[in-house]
Amino acid sequence: MELSSDDVKRLVDAGYRPEDFIVNPRGRAPPQEFDGWCYFYSPADKRCRVYQIRPMGCRLYPVVYVEGEGVMLDELCPMRHTVSKEEFRRKAKALKKLLKKINGERVPR
Repeated sequence: MELSSDDVKRLVDAGYRPEDFIVNPRGRAPPQEFDGWCYFYSPADKRCRVYQIRPMGCRLYPVVYVEGEGVMLDELCPMRHTVSKEEFRRKAKALKKLLKKINGERVPR
């Protein structure tokens, strides 16, 4: 999942250093993974350490964008069956808006 500038700002304002959680500082990169877990996930506590301020992509999950296929429910999510058609429609619209914002924030190489 990629982060928007708003996501990064919220996390930095909460005391996290970008160099600790951003994979590629040239753009809005995804959080680093450690031992297969998101940087913000605590395996010991089995919870997200930033749940209240989590990135927008996390809020929209399990609605994801798959290259070449479009917006869909993540087939790996065991709770995908709980997403109503209305919730999917609303989250899909928000995800498209988020992706447009993130693409506009890309730093040219």
